[in-house]
Amino acid sequence: MDTLRAMRVFARVIDEGSFSAASRALNLAPAVVTRVVAELEEHLGARLMNRTTRRIALTDVGEQYLERVRQILVDLEEAEALASAAVTEVRGHVRLLCPPSVATHQLAKLLPRFHAQHPHVTVEIAAHGPVESVDESYDLTLVLSRKPLDGHFVAKRLARTEVVTVASPEYLNARGRPTHPREFALHDVLIPPTSDVLRGLTFYCGTCSSETAGTESFFISPGRGVLSTTHVDTNYAAALAGLGIAGLPSYVVEDALLEHALERVLPQWRLFSSDLWICMPTRQHVPARTRAMMDFLVASFGGQDRDPWLAAAGCETS
Repeated sequence: MDTLRAMRVFARVIDEGSFSAASRALNLAPAVVTRVVAELEEHLGARLMNRTTRRIALTDVGEQYLERVRQILVDLEEAEALASAAVTEVRGHVRLLCPPSVATHQLAKLLPRFHAQHPHVTVEIAAHGPVESVDESYDLTLVLSRKPLDGHFVAKRLARTEVVTVASPEYLNARGRPTHPREFALHDVLIPPTSDVLRGLTFYCGTCSSETAGTESFFISPGRGVLSTTHVDTNYAAALAGLGIAGLPSYVVEDALLEHALERVLPQWRLFSSDLWICMPTRQHVPARTRAMMDFLVASFGGQDRDPWLAAAGCETS
């Protein structure tokens, strides 16, 4: 049995959440993946996971073994990176975890330029949902956070993004353009159906990145919106269609603002700001491909405590 190969297969099964997904990711037949894991368990004399028709779950022994396996695979990758440090060509596979909206509205349009610069690097993006902390099973993690990051990892700021209110010109022409947040009571709004939002929204005036550092604020109780959803792109599409006023991150609405498909409402007010970070587990020897992706994203987004998307659209908070 090839123990190292079995370790890689076992770790990928856990990362992907199923044998079938791991077989697709590894380009192996499902029966091969199942056999490799079974041979590994037989070799170890211990069951590593419990399988049902719907999910797999690590045993206690499996959790301990997986932790050691990940470290072995990381050490092996670092050893290979160190051995090939003299090679100037950047190549290999980069696994990246990020929020779905960032992948859709930002990463996708940047990848052609990255590929042109590094044609021998392939990229795998996982975008399962919100990302608020670093996942060590990925080479890089894009984190959106309203709080300072804390942990043993390398983090670089990409940008600050403001959540601002927008609507289609057609909607605003028909219903009027608010001049103060208090006028939102007269408008159709698109808001997430969360308890915090339903209790009320606080608008902040000015560009200060802190919501509490002497910034003027105004609190409203919007009630239930004409559309209530936690899905960012559904709110975005509904705003484009003229359903009402939506609060959306600047990196989502940048293109629509540039194309005048959406218009910023109350450009001197915002709902809140978040910081976008690129993070990776602390390593002494980082593969050149991972470093290339990190440096590329920092350069693309600017790496500063400001909102590059509103600046590009010419509607920064006044």
